[in-house]
Amino acid sequence: MSISEQLIAAVDGRRGVDAADRLCEACVVLLEVDAAAISLVFDGGNTGTLGSSSEHARTCDELQFLIGEGPCLESVARRAPVVVIDLADPDDARWPLYGPAMLDLQIRGVYAMPVVVAGEYVGALDLFCAQPGRLDDEQLTGAVVAAELAGVPLLDLLDDDLQAAIADPASTAWAELHTLSRAEVSQATGMLVAQLEIEPAEALVRLRAHAYSTGRSATDVARDILDRKLRLEAD
Repeated sequence: MSISEQLIAAVDGRRGVDAADRLCEACVVLLEVDAAAISLVFDGGNTGTLGSSSEHARTCDELQFLIGEGPCLESVARRAPVVVIDLADPDDARWPLYGPAMLDLQIRGVYAMPVVVAGEYVGALDLFCAQPGRLDDEQLTGAVVAAELAGVPLLDLLDDDLQAAIADPASTAWAELHTLSRAEVSQATGMLVAQLEIEPAEALVRLRAHAYSTGRSATDVARDILDRKLRLEAD
């Protein structure tokens, strides 16, 4: 089996945080890195660690929350992978606080692969290496696949949060999770759940995918759904 196939097998049948942790653990083994974590970034701020391969990985990841800089934040802001081969390289001192802190934690190399859900950049898969060096082509391909798989446990969390928002219009759950949490988006998602008989997470993906493909905002699409100007097909 290829690295990509083994990563897919690692999360098969798992849900939520369990899937996220298992994916990170598989990355350590299959990509030959020393730690891995999945960060969530909403509204430009790093808001949490969804999964990690170990407590050390979680510590490395959560430093970004405290310091306000790091690979995940940069990856989401740039909408692109971020690769730092050697944090000790004086010619690549992009994080004046986070870099030295990571060196203190015995981490020299960092990779961040953006996690995208329905066209929205919502976080990154962070890979940490104790020694400087590049991933080979197969490992890089595996890292990209792992970042795509990281969207699955995130959808589980979105599903739980959307269920709360749909059940209680006054709920702040959706607002706390994402900046797309305007009332129109939550209400339109609820309508899609009823119309298409699908789960809230899938309804959100369909709404966001339609917005992305038509070059419109999620809020505008939600308003059209609420005004019954737009009806998404079951297919």
